[in-house]
Amino acid sequence: MPFDLPAGACNAHCHVFGPGARFPYAADATFVPEQDAPKETLYALNDRLGLERCVVVQSTCHGFDNRAAEDAIASRPSSYRGIALLPTDVDDAELKRLDAAGFRGVRFNFMGHLGRQVPIDQVLSLAARFAPLGWHLQIHGDPALLTALGPALRTSPVPVVIDHIGRIDAALGLGQPDFQALLGLMADERFWVKVSGMDRITRLGPPYADAQPFAATLIAEFGDRVLWGNDWPHPNHAGPMPDEAQLVELIAAIAPTEAARHALLVRNPQRLYRFGNNT
Repeated sequence: MPFDLPAGACNAHCHVFGPGARFPYAADATFVPEQDAPKETLYALNDRLGLERCVVVQSTCHGFDNRAAEDAIASRPSSYRGIALLPTDVDDAELKRLDAAGFRGVRFNFMGHLGRQVPIDQVLSLAARFAPLGWHLQIHGDPALLTALGPALRTSPVPVVIDHIGRIDAALGLGQPDFQALLGLMADERFWVKVSGMDRITRLGPPYADAQPFAATLIAEFGDRVLWGNDWPHPNHAGPMPDEAQLVELIAAIAPTEAARHALLVRNPQRLYRFGNNT
């Protein structure tokens, strides 16, 4: 590896699947994984890569049943956090319970393959209810949908994290309207972005030479509001399955200075997810 990961480095985007015998997959899931991806496998991967902290993002294969993610956090309560999937009419008691369990936000999917999309006004109404907890919205969407949602998201009462470089098409270059729209959102300090997903936006495959400039630009221009994750175990991945060690090695290409890497991997996740003992 061309650099040493800083102490407290965070994998800010990954998932757990199952095990299905303990945490059944949702009956109406838009996808069901071919095999389980349990917490023990995630722990071993993060430990091997030197990623001391982690954010487990609830997967659509489990629907609104957040128990698998909650269980993964519970075994490492000081260093793991979660992002939930929730209905917009979830009650306040459940929000407070999940906060105590280590959850720090709610993800909404605006990708066609991930099922019904929740009206943005309902999303923002829920955000107003969990704002006192210090949570944030996490938005995963087709870039055209993100552009359409931009005006509404700018009114969010909580920070908004955009997944996977906005799912833009790397082949269209830095000047493309979708990426320019993402840069426009990032100019508003309520927005954050995950520079995970270079393997999803590439047209060239590893080492994602066409995708690296997008991540590097976001890190260079908005270094205090960028996050990195490996997206393990890469659900619904269309191209060659990424090499986990290579994804870590590529951090040096997109964040070329020690200061940039520390912000990306340590300082920013600490600020957004508030790592420490749950009490």
